[in-house]
Amino acid sequence: MSSTRKATSSARKAAPGRLVVAGAALLVAALVVAVLAVVRSGGDGQRKAAAPSGGPTASASAPVAPPASGEPGQPHRKAGDPYALGRADAPVVMIEYSDFQCPFCGRFARETKPRLIRDYVDTGVLRIEWRNFPIFGPESRAAARAGYAAALQGRFWQFHDLLYAKPHRRNAGDFATGKLVAWAREAGVPDLERFRRDMSSEDTRDAVQNDWDEGYQVGAMSTPTFLINGKPLLGAQPYEEFVQVIAKARGR
Repeated sequence: MSSTRKATSSARKAAPGRLVVAGAALLVAALVVAVLAVVRSGGDGQRKAAAPSGGPTASASAPVAPPASGEPGQPHRKAGDPYALGRADAPVVMIEYSDFQCPFCGRFARETKPRLIRDYVDTGVLRIEWRNFPIFGPESRAAARAGYAAALQGRFWQFHDLLYAKPHRRNAGDFATGKLVAWAREAGVPDLERFRRDMSSEDTRDAVQNDWDEGYQVGAMSTPTFLINGKPLLGAQPYEEFVQVIAKARGR
């Protein structure tokens, strides 16, 4: 705005006879600049509002459904996958088969995964892709479906972190529907009515079952099970064990 006022003042001094024409031209230019500024500002605001806040590589685009299962044990590498953390072209992909009621999955989520994200996902080396493997009963299946419903609205990892924040009793009501909805609200899922519908939909049940079937096809018999560039790693191993396997997968 200051540059516009200076230009206007100069125009008045230099060419009094052209005041009306110059003033009109400057007004039009100012309006164009203002409109562009509003459009850019609005666009940035929409992108920020749409982007999930929990994942280090959360996509700024609208949420999309997790990819359908492909060849068992193979990474999806789909941009915008709400079940994934990290670059789609990362040299190392770790597929994780987990159950929300599994205490060892919880230990990995709380203690090891944050370090892997900091040291390898955020640096572009590692991509983590989640698969549901709900082997511990009805509440495991309910939590898996709830996670999928959260993923459909771009809030899977926020929901994931809340469910794993502390150990839970197995099939004792900790993952009852009302509590899952409350966690979805806390995770920032924007449309809770849609979340409820998606959580019980046939499409969601099929997607969870497909992940589960894939886990058995690749030989997972317990949770957590990992495939790191195709190499299996079983259990909540120490961080250093993941470091060694990732280094080998990178050829180092």
